[in-house]
Amino acid sequence: MKSFVVEPQPPGYLSLSGSQWEEKTEKSRELMSQCVLCGRRCKAQRAPVELRSSESRAEGEQAGCSRDHATGVCRTGDRAKVSSFGPHFGEEPPLVGRRGSGTIFFAGCNLKCIYCQNYDIAHLDRGWEITDEELSRIMLRLQELGCHNINLVSPTHVVPNILAAVRLAAVKGLKVPIVYNTGGYDSLETLEILDGVVDIYMPDMKYGEPGPAEEFSMAPDYPEVNFRAVKEMHRQVGDLVTDKHGVAVRGLLVRHLVLPGDMAGTEKVMEFIAAHISKDTYVNIMDQYWPCYKARRHPVIGRRISGREYRDALDIARRAGLTRVQVL
Repeated sequence: MKSFVVEPQPPGYLSLSGSQWEEKTEKSRELMSQCVLCGRRCKAQRAPVELRSSESRAEGEQAGCSRDHATGVCRTGDRAKVSSFGPHFGEEPPLVGRRGSGTIFFAGCNLKCIYCQNYDIAHLDRGWEITDEELSRIMLRLQELGCHNINLVSPTHVVPNILAAVRLAAVKGLKVPIVYNTGGYDSLETLEILDGVVDIYMPDMKYGEPGPAEEFSMAPDYPEVNFRAVKEMHRQVGDLVTDKHGVAVRGLLVRHLVLPGDMAGTEKVMEFIAAHISKDTYVNIMDQYWPCYKARRHPVIGRRISGREYRDALDIARRAGLTRVQVL
């Protein structure tokens, strides 16, 4: 039987040279300047308003920016917003261990899911703006609290800030794995920059078909962008491996939320993972859907899933040949 247990190893970011950090940071800022960090590629001019010309401001407004804020769909400028942070014990077992996963919840989101369970954070931007230095101190504080990793929740739109903060924190002693906990709508350019920085990728794979992706998340190309992104994530870090205590060290961990009426396209998602990623992919098929936010009165997804729908999703994964499906 194949083993997924390895000896502890230093996080990849500790081996990056100064020039590599400079290159990654500069490229990430370029991607944000006319923003293509995520699959929307809205090209919002995410720089302080006073530094933008009237021409740039007009371009930003056409891309989804307001007149007064240099923001795109994610509603975030050139500084990250944090909603909360601390040890989290509700994540997947390989991340939680005994001392918790050090989560940092970023405000804003590049997806606009009508059933979002954190809509106050993702849609209403509940949080406070922080500097990169402050973000680095949060990371170090989570390590001091004993957390097994730094878990970046909804990180795509603030990758430049994350890179700067990880670099600053590493100089001051950060040495735990970085978890990139994403909705899975990341551009390849962004992921290429993160190669060597992120140790554990934890993407959602929300949809197998464009129709529901458009209706529920305003992203008809989500399956295309997501499948390509997850494949790149696996290329970088491989299958999930843990230490002898079962705590994740490196690799890919996929989340798939079962939606009512098979709106998540579970079969296509599982078949893609099995055929194009790895049958040894660690997959968490989640039954926790709740009709929140704008989904409450929707004729299809305005209800909880049934036990039968969840069992069917598990059966689909098994038939696809996936060997590491987390069952709640």
